[in-house]
Amino acid sequence: MNRFAFIIPVYRHGSTLDYVVSSLLEFNCPIIVVDDGNGEEDKAFIRQVVEKYPCVVPVWRSSNGGKGRAVNDGVRKAHELGVTHFLQIDSDGQHDVGRVKHFLELSEKNPEAIICGYPEYDESAPTARLKARKVANTWVHIVTLSNEIKDCLIGFRVYPVAPYHKLLKSHAIIDTHMGFDTDILVHLMWKGIPVVQSAVKVNYPKDGVSNFRVVRDNIHISLTYTRLCIGMMFRSPVLVWRMFKRGSRKNG
Repeated sequence: MNRFAFIIPVYRHGSTLDYVVSSLLEFNCPIIVVDDGNGEEDKAFIRQVVEKYPCVVPVWRSSNGGKGRAVNDGVRKAHELGVTHFLQIDSDGQHDVGRVKHFLELSEKNPEAIICGYPEYDESAPTARLKARKVANTWVHIVTLSNEIKDCLIGFRVYPVAPYHKLLKSHAIIDTHMGFDTDILVHLMWKGIPVVQSAVKVNYPKDGVSNFRVVRDNIHISLTYTRLCIGMMFRSPVLVWRMFKRGSRKNG
């Protein structure tokens, strides 16, 4: 039986953290909140949540290292707690928390798999973001030799802790910023971890705070896809074998 936790990385979204955490209380699971080197205002919001909810397990980072490092520190804490699976959800309140129960149920039925969300957008979604996602998904299809992934950028996922933690111990190079969600998904897929997908509604509030930095994050994303393409070449025999295996199952 799965033992679940939630991991919420927080950077500059302290004001919406209480809403996200309070929405998860019904599941009676540890809620690991990772302070990714916030300023004092956001730290104060985080401290309020920690003091208010006994189920919240704080992880304090001394400096901002990006979402990847924050989530990875949360995974190490989950492993310490004996957690088998965790749902990673962002702290900005954009994800539909009404889908949490369904994702946990999918994980119970598919304990070896990543339960990966794909977004259903409303009219608030920026057109540039939608176009960028199409490009990102195309690259993931290339480096995995599979077109199964519907969205590689969303942060709403259930991961099994054991293979994720094992990947961290192997010192694999995983992007720390905007390439993280794509990078970790591809690396786990390369390891043969299956993926189950389900929709989740995503909204973009007008007064929302974006952590995207054009120069820094475009460099991170470019380097991520460069590394993934190189990694795909070394793994191509296994990936091609899996591709033919999938094809034979469909034709059979």
